[in-house]
Amino acid sequence: MNKQRTVRLLALSFLLLISVSLFGAGNMESARYDGLSATRPGQPAKYVFLFIGDGMATPQINAAEAFANARVSDDVAVRHLQFAKFPVVGLTTTYDAGSLITDSASAGTAIATGNKTLSGVINMDTSKNNSFKTIAEYAKEKGMKVGVVSSVSLDHATPACFYAKVPSRGNMYDIGIQLTKSGFDYFGGGGFAQPRGKGNDQPDIVSLAKASGYTYVNSAEAFNNLKAGSGNVLAVNERLQDSGAMPYDLDRKPNELSLADYTAKGIELLSDDPDGFFLMVESGKIDWAGHANDAAAAIHDTLMFDEAISKAVEFANEHPQETLIIVTGDHETGGMTIGFAGTKYATFFNEIGKQSMSFTAFDQEVLGPYKATVKASGKPAYLSDLLPAIKQAFGLDYNSLSAVQKDQLGLAFSRSMGNKTISPRVEDHYLLYGGYEPLTVKITQIINQQAGIGWTSYSHTGVPVATFARGVGQELFGGYYDNTDIFHKMMIAMDMTPDTK
Repeated sequence: MNKQRTVRLLALSFLLLISVSLFGAGNMESARYDGLSATRPGQPAKYVFLFIGDGMATPQINAAEAFANARVSDDVAVRHLQFAKFPVVGLTTTYDAGSLITDSASAGTAIATGNKTLSGVINMDTSKNNSFKTIAEYAKEKGMKVGVVSSVSLDHATPACFYAKVPSRGNMYDIGIQLTKSGFDYFGGGGFAQPRGKGNDQPDIVSLAKASGYTYVNSAEAFNNLKAGSGNVLAVNERLQDSGAMPYDLDRKPNELSLADYTAKGIELLSDDPDGFFLMVESGKIDWAGHANDAAAAIHDTLMFDEAISKAVEFANEHPQETLIIVTGDHETGGMTIGFAGTKYATFFNEIGKQSMSFTAFDQEVLGPYKATVKASGKPAYLSDLLPAIKQAFGLDYNSLSAVQKDQLGLAFSRSMGNKTISPRVEDHYLLYGGYEPLTVKITQIINQQAGIGWTSYSHTGVPVATFARGVGQELFGGYYDNTDIFHKMMIAMDMTPDTK
């Protein structure tokens, strides 16, 4: 009996090895996909929204909710964002092919194509020789209209992951060229970080887009005049703050367009197609604020992100049996958390409300001009010169600071002003300020700490992100799964099948 049992086990093991050899990894992937297909919704999603909060994990969401409550109440509570009320929530891992901590290129590739790759690579495998088809390209092939919206430049990593294939995200001009050739119906939000190439000597991307048949607008008036039937549209925000990006929502003027406006216009321009549409909307500066440890800027952009999602919810309410809305993050940025050693169990989110401009705006409008004036005059620089502007911009009262905080601010000011008597080791300087203006970073750090917010990094972190879903196929998005599965779940909900590898 034992001998016969051993023979049977050996035979089964042999058959298993043969099966793996014959079917390979590609077919193992197909098997996983077929398993998910068992839950395919009866009616495919006709209108699909994918919202990506770049750098947004649960701390960013929770901080925005805590701040939203603190604005209207003294009670300890949170006011849930629109998307946090969605009926299905999942937890999503974000590691890439080379690291537990992904970058936006490899994370975007995973979400857009269902494949892992290396950091910095967009829609190509780890060899950088083979490319992947994106969910947006599949949707276009199906006859759907396609739109891509981002608050950062349209040639940045996350938006690029839906239309471009490059071995390096730094090839922004090449990415822009591919945008003009994509045939996608709507691009909106930021501009281009490299509109004429790295050497500023190439044909302008906007001109090439026009030559490809795109209607280009870059004013609020022209934007508002766009209607369904306008053809392919490239809508770039009138004011670009930094690196081709829209302003932080904290810095946006009342008459300027918002991410919600670009989302609503996308719905208007895309929804006339009888085959439906796919619209990806990224809030990219949640990430940028996280890199700089600017909680107020990150929170305000998260709140605007929620407003943009509300536009999709309004549309879904009119088309409940045909619409799917997915909200996720590509990774967490900054190691943000609610809790700081100095405040123990207390939080003071009303402190965040005192900040009226982002770190970028302060650098551009206050610190930069001051440094230029000091340099031109040859006069000595004093922190006291900037204290009124600091109080106005951040609500930070120097006289209320501790002796330690005053020393920290003084050191940061000296380093921002290029005090040659201070020779910090490079790594020590980075740990204190990252790659940012020391004075500005130290100001935001003090405000964050007073509010009870902590940070661990100036880079991304490897924690999972939350994924929310509402609508047709929403049941696919519950559970604990990888970011590559988001692609497969969307494909199933849209009744599309990946090409055979």
